[in-house]
Amino acid sequence: MTQSKRQVKYGRQIQKDLGQIFQKDPRHFFGNSLVTITGVEMSPDLSLARVYLSVFPIKDAEEVFFNLDEKKSEVRRNLGRLIGKQVRIVPELAFFHDDTEEKASKMDQLIDNLNIPPAEDNDEEE
Repeated sequence: MTQSKRQVKYGRQIQKDLGQIFQKDPRHFFGNSLVTITGVEMSPDLSLARVYLSVFPIKDAEEVFFNLDEKKSEVRRNLGRLIGKQVRIVPELAFFHDDTEEKASKMDQLIDNLNIPPAEDNDEEE
């Protein structure tokens, strides 16, 4: 589903502000994992923000998302402090794992492991 310009603009702002919040104390939210906010999609009424995160190392992703769910109200409160004067409602936050990078890595690995025989020259027949 495509988003309106307003949803996209608001999503970018939420992404930027969440980045600031998470950078202040990354260990509090993510432990020793490296987390990147890869995107934010807004609902049409701007009341829900779907936040997509990439987690490294991948094995810690479940723990990171569990921790974020526990601290969701704290993150939303901090977000409200940053954007509260500009918006009517601070959106609910839903965190999702963005595994695009992992899928791309697996595809690269599959392609690297293919056994493709060299092409035969057809010039010999002429």
